[in-house]
Amino acid sequence: MGVTIKEVALAAGVSAATVSRVLHDNSRISDKTKEKVKEAMRQLNYVPNVAASSLAGKGPRTLGIVLPNNPDELFQNPFFINAMRGLSIYAQEHGYFLLYSFSQDELEEVNFIEKYLRSGWVSGVVLLTAREDDHCVSFLKENDFPFAMIGRPEEPGSTLWVDNDNFHAMYQVVNHLLDRGYRRIGFLGGPASFRVTKDRLMGYRQALMGRGLPIDESLIYQGQNFSIDQGRIGGKVLLKTGVDALASTDDQLAFGAMEVVKEEGLENIGVTGFNNTSRGLYQSPSLTTVDVNADLLGSRAAELVISALEEKEDAPDHYIVETNLIVRDSSH
Repeated sequence: MGVTIKEVALAAGVSAATVSRVLHDNSRISDKTKEKVKEAMRQLNYVPNVAASSLAGKGPRTLGIVLPNNPDELFQNPFFINAMRGLSIYAQEHGYFLLYSFSQDELEEVNFIEKYLRSGWVSGVVLLTAREDDHCVSFLKENDFPFAMIGRPEEPGSTLWVDNDNFHAMYQVVNHLLDRGYRRIGFLGGPASFRVTKDRLMGYRQALMGRGLPIDESLIYQGQNFSIDQGRIGGKVLLKTGVDALASTDDQLAFGAMEVVKEEGLENIGVTGFNNTSRGLYQSPSLTTVDVNADLLGSRAAELVISALEEKEDAPDHYIVETNLIVRDSSH
């Protein structure tokens, strides 16, 4: 492994945050401190390519985007495609480029971020998910590197973030199903460690309790990802419990569940999703879903990190993006 920012900081007698700011030619760092840090970099042979060329200028106008999927899974989920589109448009309009990395797991994500920091390839990072005990967030904070994330972090006051009100969105979905006469509603979710899953599960629980209905843990399924295959697996599990509706946290999960409903010849099973993907409109029946405005989520994330990089005064530290319940035939 190459020399790290921490090692440079130790050799120069400064903080890792100061080294990061020197890499990006921050005007708040004195010339004396900059020269001390550069000398430590030379002595330690700190990765010189992009970083060294950036020291004389204003740093790379590039954002590193960390994607929590391998490429095959990623491009099957329109949420990430739409979020990336919003990111790309905003970044391009403000003179920034994007550098994407795909990952199989959280450890690989951290490794990519460390490469970003050591190489000087990027000036900021955007994370497209929020997890419990998120190691990516911890690493970025530890190195005082600018970043924003899509998803509500565990410490909202110390992180730049953008999200929907996922609690309220699922609360609204479940109440919609209850108003339609469904009573035994299953929760079909993604990974339990993801903040979005936790928030939507809380909304599900609260909606049932608010209507005086008991919480049946056997009606809650949380899968390994948000794929159609996981929707099929979870759908089969929940349908065996006698549910009359499935509240899914992603359209991909809903599509998988709907396939199982058709294969088993079941009727009058309500199904809902999230993300308002175009396929949902052409399903039979068409899918009731929640539009999370993924393009705007991506755009706002780019805005937050770019505002931080450019040290804009009075810039917000988070945004809540509105959701819209779109009622179609699958919940009638």
